[in-house]
Amino acid sequence: MIIVTDKAKQRILDLKKEEGRQENDNIRVSVKGGGCSGLMYNLDFDANITETDHVFEDKGIKILVDRKSLLYLAGTVLEFSDGLNGKGFQFVNPNASRTCGCGESFSV
Repeated sequence: MIIVTDKAKQRILDLKKEEGRQENDNIRVSVKGGGCSGLMYNLDFDANITETDHVFEDKGIKILVDRKSLLYLAGTVLEFSDGLNGKGFQFVNPNASRTCGCGESFSV
């Protein structure tokens, strides 16, 4: 399960509108190798649901996660910050044992 904060939900809806996305464009969250801590988060719009995807919904936002990424993302909170200390989506991941300073990569 991935939890979406109210601020992240609003930003996702705003982005869908700004980019002219369709109703069936969902949020795909995945984990890829890379970054200064070994693993990186990837966040994108995707209308295709594969048979290996796990589909979650929180606050009306449908989230797609592939089977491999699910192991790293269970219990993660997706936040959005627009403050002075950084702007963008942030992942609060209880599975991460270490994160980098920018918050875009982690290790378990």
